[in-house]
Amino acid sequence: MADLNGALIGCGFFAVNQMHAWQDVAGAKIVAICDRDPQRLKIVGDQFGIERRYSDAAQMFADGGFDFVDIATTVQSHRALVEMAAAHKIPAICQKPFAKTLDDAKAMVKVCADADIPLMVHENFRWQTPIQHVKKVLEDGIVGDPFWGRFSFRSGYDVFSGQPYLAESERFIIEDLGIHTLDIARYILGDVTQLSARTRRINQSIKGEDVATILLDHGSGATSIVDVSYASKLSTEPFPETLIELDGTEGSIRLTQGYRLEVNGRNGTEVSDVSPRMLSWASRPWHNIQESVFAIQQHWADCLSVGGETSTSGADNLKTFALVEAAYESAASGQAVDIGSMLR
Repeated sequence: MADLNGALIGCGFFAVNQMHAWQDVAGAKIVAICDRDPQRLKIVGDQFGIERRYSDAAQMFADGGFDFVDIATTVQSHRALVEMAAAHKIPAICQKPFAKTLDDAKAMVKVCADADIPLMVHENFRWQTPIQHVKKVLEDGIVGDPFWGRFSFRSGYDVFSGQPYLAESERFIIEDLGIHTLDIARYILGDVTQLSARTRRINQSIKGEDVATILLDHGSGATSIVDVSYASKLSTEPFPETLIELDGTEGSIRLTQGYRLEVNGRNGTEVSDVSPRMLSWASRPWHNIQESVFAIQQHWADCLSVGGETSTSGADNLKTFALVEAAYESAASGQAVDIGSMLR
């Protein structure tokens, strides 16, 4: 089967990782790129040898010649670009956060369903090697049924140096980082029925919250805590690792700093190294995320070639997006929020 041809819209900070990953993906390649900034368009086009370059997405869609589009722009343009893809019957990948509002996200899912095209959200954290190992341990039943979990991302890393716009966002850590951690919690322990959240802003030079603690009730009966921080000053900087604690009826799982996985189950305790691969184009400490970018894009190519539904489809991501919206609502009101009511 011939390779799928793709187009990328948005040539900013993170899109470079996606372009590197596309070069490694089997069965797909990028043949056109689009960005309103001519300098970024030239830099990425020259670096990756892409001849077809556009400053206008509508013109790129009109010219066609590609089988899918990877939308790597900021959130403000997502709905318009997804709707443009649907109008042209082009399967779409959309960067997170999926949309500005939950209503927008629902509309985007509907327009793609009506057009009968796949829509995947680039929610790559669940594809990280250590997260996949935790999922497999649970699926193998080694620790029994999980009843409690903690998903933690605490760091003092200067994330604003590479993405200065984050300091100007009224919503920050839940929308930018917590969305990943909430998705991992859903992926590991199942869908959420109710949540409560508290937020703080420690860094007074930014506009949004940089600390959040969220209590989740899962439909499975498990309870979990999602805690995220960019204000934590630690002796060893863990960025960008997500640390996980899980207690089950027959044992426990601990994913700790340095990609150390400890499983205490029916047959005793086993400790293993679940470090991500260092891809040829990757760099520390980003290599964990960079490998997951490749993994989710390979997943997309595989699913698109056989007509399968992706793990982080638009419909699935609505459930994660609802958790983000509910967390902000709970933090503002001080009350728990029912998730089912948000998705109806």
